[in-house]
Amino acid sequence: MRSGLSRTEVQERIKDLVNALFVNIPSGVGSHRKDLKLNREEERRVLHRGARWALERGFGTEEDLEHIEERGCIEGADPDLVSDKALERGRAQLGTVGSGNHFVEVGYVAEIFDEGMAEALGLWKDQVTILVHTGSRGLGHQVCDDYIRVMMDAAKKYQIELPDPQLCCAPVESPEGRDYLSAMACAANFAFANRQMITHWVRETFEQVFQRSPMDLDLKLIYDVCHNIAKIETHTIKGEKKRVCVHRKGATRAFPPHHPEIPSEYQEIGQPVLIPGDMGRCSYVLIGTEKAMEETFGSTCHGAGRVMSRHQAIKAAKGRSIARELENRGIIVKGASRETLVEEIPDAYKDINEVVEVVHHAGISLKVAKLVPMGVIKG
Repeated sequence: MRSGLSRTEVQERIKDLVNALFVNIPSGVGSHRKDLKLNREEERRVLHRGARWALERGFGTEEDLEHIEERGCIEGADPDLVSDKALERGRAQLGTVGSGNHFVEVGYVAEIFDEGMAEALGLWKDQVTILVHTGSRGLGHQVCDDYIRVMMDAAKKYQIELPDPQLCCAPVESPEGRDYLSAMACAANFAFANRQMITHWVRETFEQVFQRSPMDLDLKLIYDVCHNIAKIETHTIKGEKKRVCVHRKGATRAFPPHHPEIPSEYQEIGQPVLIPGDMGRCSYVLIGTEKAMEETFGSTCHGAGRVMSRHQAIKAAKGRSIARELENRGIIVKGASRETLVEEIPDAYKDINEVVEVVHHAGISLKVAKLVPMGVIKG
């Protein structure tokens, strides 16, 4: 999200803002909103409707939908293919950040690499931005667990040799393949609704802390893009257009200018691409390219990637106060537990600057702006 606020306007209130975001947006393992109660049928509607469900209940605007991949709802979702256990896990977690590498980050535009593209996205130097990273929570995790067992059996049934059991799979058009895609669409729609609600609470929190009108704050969604998802798309392969299933695991979509699936206002520049780094360095906004369509099925990276396991990070952070270290660097961090901050230390990740340079020079997404964190809430 972009705002109408400058870095200097927010800097003096950043502690208040981070504390308020932490109160208003539940984070951490097992987090839930006490004031949001979903029954089974309402949860099934979330899985059908995605971000549209959130809008119908007052969480956001129609303009938001225009800036969400698939307008916030993937077709073909069938809640009957989601287990009771998955539904149970998700019911209390809608509208929460969760744990691990998920976060809500308030930052500012530290550098602009392409003035024209930045202007088209509504970005300017020293402008305050908000980056949200979260997904389908326990519901999506359970859908994955449930279908791994299905796919293991399917691989044997269709005589697919697996180099690793974690690569278990089934033909897309098989009953198992179709069922999984429908269940995965449910999880994706849950994630769209989840982020839409968090977007709404970010806006409310800014209004609460700064006592300014929504119009004055001008908190607009630039884009909401998925990663860790499989999508049925049309791509040109050896000169022939084909419908294929593109798996973006550890990847995000990077469609070029004039692609029919990106918002009308971005048709001339291409799809916004969001690449977070870590809570101590920076993140990037890039733009999709035609070269990505030619070389990587319209995809680019989705983050810095870890260089340490969580266990190694805990060991490396022994005896350190991560929150104090970050505050000394001008970044206020609030986590649901010390363990999460320790697991997510900046040292545990590759340098996002180097990662982004690679995809930029490869031409599969192009740098627009660099965002530096001011305050972060973590699970």
